[in-house]
Amino acid sequence: MLVAGGAVLLCAAAGAAVAGLHGADVRRGPVPGLAREYARVDAEVRVTSDPRPTRPAVRGNHSAPVLLLINAEVMEVRTSDGPSTRVRTPVLLMVAAGDRRADWQKLLPSTRLRLDGRLSPPAHDGERLAATLRVDGTEEPRITGPPTGIQRAAGGLRAGLREATDGLDADARALLPGLVVGDTSRVPPELHDAFKATDLTHLLSVSGANLSILLFLLIGPPGSASSVERRGLAPLLGLSLRGTAVIGGVLTLGFIVVCRPEPSVLRAAACGLITLLAIGTGRRRSLIPALAAAVVLLVLLDPWLARSYGFLLSVLATGALLTLAPRWSAALRARRVPGRLAEVLAAAAAAQAVCAPVVVVLASRVSLVAVPCNLLAEFAVAPATVLGFAALAVAPVAPPVAELLAGIASWPVGWIATVARTGAGLPGAEAQWPGGWSGAALLAGLTVLAVLLAPRLARHPWICAAAGLLLVLAVLRPVPLTRIMTGWPPPDWSFALCDVGQGDAMVLAAGEGTGVVVDAGPDPRAVDRCLRDLAVTRVPLLVLTHFHADHVRGLPGVLRGRSVGAIQTTSLEEPPGQAAFVRRTAAAARVPTVRAVAGERRRSGPVEWRVLWPRPGPGERGRRRCGSRTTPASPCGYGRPEG
Repeated sequence: MLVAGGAVLLCAAAGAAVAGLHGADVRRGPVPGLAREYARVDAEVRVTSDPRPTRPAVRGNHSAPVLLLINAEVMEVRTSDGPSTRVRTPVLLMVAAGDRRADWQKLLPSTRLRLDGRLSPPAHDGERLAATLRVDGTEEPRITGPPTGIQRAAGGLRAGLREATDGLDADARALLPGLVVGDTSRVPPELHDAFKATDLTHLLSVSGANLSILLFLLIGPPGSASSVERRGLAPLLGLSLRGTAVIGGVLTLGFIVVCRPEPSVLRAAACGLITLLAIGTGRRRSLIPALAAAVVLLVLLDPWLARSYGFLLSVLATGALLTLAPRWSAALRARRVPGRLAEVLAAAAAAQAVCAPVVVVLASRVSLVAVPCNLLAEFAVAPATVLGFAALAVAPVAPPVAELLAGIASWPVGWIATVARTGAGLPGAEAQWPGGWSGAALLAGLTVLAVLLAPRLARHPWICAAAGLLLVLAVLRPVPLTRIMTGWPPPDWSFALCDVGQGDAMVLAAGEGTGVVVDAGPDPRAVDRCLRDLAVTRVPLLVLTHFHADHVRGLPGVLRGRSVGAIQTTSLEEPPGQAAFVRRTAAAARVPTVRAVAGERRRSGPVEWRVLWPRPGPGERGRRRCGSRTTPASPCGYGRPEG
C-alpha cells in the first residue's frame, strides 16, 4: 500500500511539473501579449498539422465562409513599429482562403510560411495555443521553407490514396481516406452527422484498431509469443523474433508519420501497441498495468492530452475491451451465443457502456442504435482497412493497382456508410439526455445498475423479450404509439411550421407519411427532427422559394432517410454559392431539380398549388422582391396552396 501510494504521489508530482513547464512555454514570449492587444503582425510560422476546413455555418440569411484551420508554431514575429523577435509559440491559423483554398490545403506539416495577420486570444483559457492568427488567404501562401523529406513522403502517400479514390462514389471517396489515414477533408457534414448519431465516429479518425490490424497480419492471431510469430506473415518472410520486433516498430513509426503525430494518432499508436501485446501474449491480466503505463507516459510527454475528450474516450474504450468484454463474452457463450458473435457483441456493448456517459457531456444525447450499428459495421472494418493500406502503399509506384484496390475497398466502405445512414435515419436513433457531468453521472449510475441486474434478469426470458421489444419500439417510434404517448403528430394534421430558428421550413400533409416541404431552414438536424416527429418518410416535392442560407442549408436534413421525388427552385439563382450548394447536394442524393414557371399547377394528394412568380426572365423588380421581406402566405412571391 505504501509503495502504491508513493508511486501515485511520484506520478502526480511529475505530471504537475511537466504541465507547469508546458504551460510556461505557451505563455513565454511576446505573442500572448500581442494577442491580448489584437495586434497586426508579420510572422514566420512552421506548420504542425494538416489544414482542416470548418463546418459551414449560417449567420443571418447568409452562409459564413469556410475557414481553414492550421496548427502552427510561430518562429519569428514582428509588429509594424517593433523589432523582430525569435520565438517558438504554438498558435492556430484561421485562413479565409477563398479562391486560393486548394493552394492552402496542400500545405504539409514542417512547411515554413511568411504571414501577415491579426492576433487574438484563444477561444478558451488553458489551451495548448497561445493565440489565434487570422490570415487573409486570398493570395497563395508565401513559402519560406519546404517540408522535410519524411513529411513529403507521407504527404505523397496520402495524396496518392486520395487520387486512387477519385473515381469512387461519393461515400467511398469521402470515407476511405478517413478510415485509413484520418483524412476527413472530403466527408460532408450530413454524413458526419450520420456517424455521430450512430456512434461510429471512431471510424472517421485513426484508431488503435488500424495499427492492430496491420500488426495482426505480421504476427498472427492471439496465442503465445513464440507460436504467434510462426503463424503470421513473419515466418513466411523468414523473419526472426528480433526482426519481427524491428519490422513491427518500423510499421508503428510509419503509421504515426503518415497519419500525422497529432494527439489522436499518438494515443491510437499507444493503444494499438497495447492491443499488439494482447495479441502476442494472450495474457489479459498484465494489460491493465500496460494501459496505465501508456497513459502516464503519454500524459507526461504531452500534458494537454489530459484535457482531451478523445484521449479519455480512447482509454475508456481500451480498458473496457480488456476488462469487461472478456467477461461479457464468456457470459454470452454460456448462454449458447456463437463464439465470434459473443466476442463482437461484448466488445461493442462494453465500449458503449463506458463511453456513453462521456458522449453525454459533449452532445447531450444517447444513441439507441450504437451497439447494433457497430456490430453491423465491424465485419467491414478489417477488409476496408487492409485494402485501404494496400492502396496507400502501392499508389506511388502503381496507380492503376491502387485504384483497383480502392475500388474493392469501396464495397466494405460503402456498407459502413449504409449502416450509418440507415441507423441515423431511424426515428428514434438518438434520445435526448441531460448534458454536463450531472447527466453523465446519471447515465453512468443507470448503466451500472443495468449491468448488476443483467444476470438476474437473464434468468427470465420474458423480461428480456419485453425489454428488447421496448427498445425496438423506442427506435422505430410507430406513429400510433407515439401519438398516444405524446399527442404528436395530431390526427389529420394538414400544415406544420417547423421550429428551425431563423428562416422557414413548412410541411403540407399530402397523405400517410407524405408531405410537401416548403424550404428547409438553416440547420439539417432541426428540419430532420421536425419531419421525424411528423412521421414524414416521403417527400414528393421539396420547394425552395429562394436560395438564402436560412432557407436552403437544411436541405441534407430533408434528404436524410427519406424518398424525395424532386426539388423545385426559383430561376433567380442568388446568391450563386447557395444555388450551387443546392445543385451539388441534390446531385449527390440523385434527386432531380426543376425550376418553377409562373402559371404552373401541381398536385400531391389533397394539396394543390399554383406558381405565381417568378416569370420567365425575371427583371430588376423581381430581384428586389425576392431580396426583401416575404410572407408565409406567398413566400418570395412563389405560390399559394389552393383548395
